[in-house]
Amino acid sequence: MAENKKREKFEELAEKRVTETLKKMRLIGNLSNRNNYDYTDEHAKQILSKLDEELKILRTKFSEGHREKDSSFKFK
Repeated sequence: MAENKKREKFEELAEKRVTETLKKMRLIGNLSNRNNYDYTDEHAKQILSKLDEELKILRTKFSEGHREKDSSFKFK
């Protein structure tokens, strides 16, 4: 019984959080519009690199367990 509740809670939170993340990723994608924003290739590279890094951490968490890392982003 408790396992079913845990599964339901996981599915509820996962659907909400993944949906929110996808929306945020689309908003980041909007920043690529050079008619509205001025940025360098280095800016884009840093953004994509950080997102790749976080995705790798996420994959590791689901396959190997939990580990935390800095979740902030700043241009170098």
